Amino acid sequence: MLKIAVLISGRGSNLQALIDAMQTPGFPAQIVCVISNVAGVHGLDRAAAAHIPTHVVSHRDFKNRQEFEQVLDARIRESGAQLVCLAGFMRLLTPWFVERWLDRLVNIHPSLLPAFPGLDTHQKAIDYGVKFGGCTVHFVRSEMDHGPIIVQAAVPVLADDTEETLAARVLQAEHRAYPQAVRMIAEGRVNVHNEKAFIAGAEAPATFAINPEA
Repeated sequence: MLKIAVLISGRGSNLQALIDAMQTPGFPAQIVCVISNVAGVHGLDRAAAAHIPTHVVSHRDFKNRQEFEQVLDARIRESGAQLVCLAGFMRLLTPWFVERWLDRLVNIHPSLLPAFPGLDTHQKAIDYGVKFGGCTVHFVRSEMDHGPIIVQAAVPVLADDTEETLAARVLQAEHRAYPQAVRMIAEGRVNVHNEKAFIAGAEAPATFAINPEA
């Protein structure tokens, strides 16, 4: 059973997706702690409702990022976690932290990376006129929204989409993609070689999608 720490900063909807997945029979991972850098957020309530230990480590309590991350790292290690999942964690992590958790630190980003890293991804997709958006689960590297890609999920971008409607559609995909990626990691099926993630026994979809259809 792979032990997981989840880092959050807000409402924790992807945290809830992981909690729900881990309550299904046979899921090979369990969340052993949830840590937020912001007090009072809804994600902490979600964790408490699932009887998962929580901590608040506020970045505002430290003089610099290094001191903050040292305490964050200590809390994670005290929990016995073997994998760290970022789920709406709104802090950039330093190379020091990333190296300590190399290939044991994953993130979900609401675009099909490498397209549209950073913030405002849905509006960027609409403004650019892409026909598909989606999400990416990847191992974290020091450069923002970079790292070996584990899982991607694509959703259509509709002609009348707003930032809010597209975000809602992508979020549904996130809630399926993140637990799937964690499951494959927990099953020992994910290996990184030359900065690419390879999934043992993975199958690609049998069909393709076109948007818009004729």
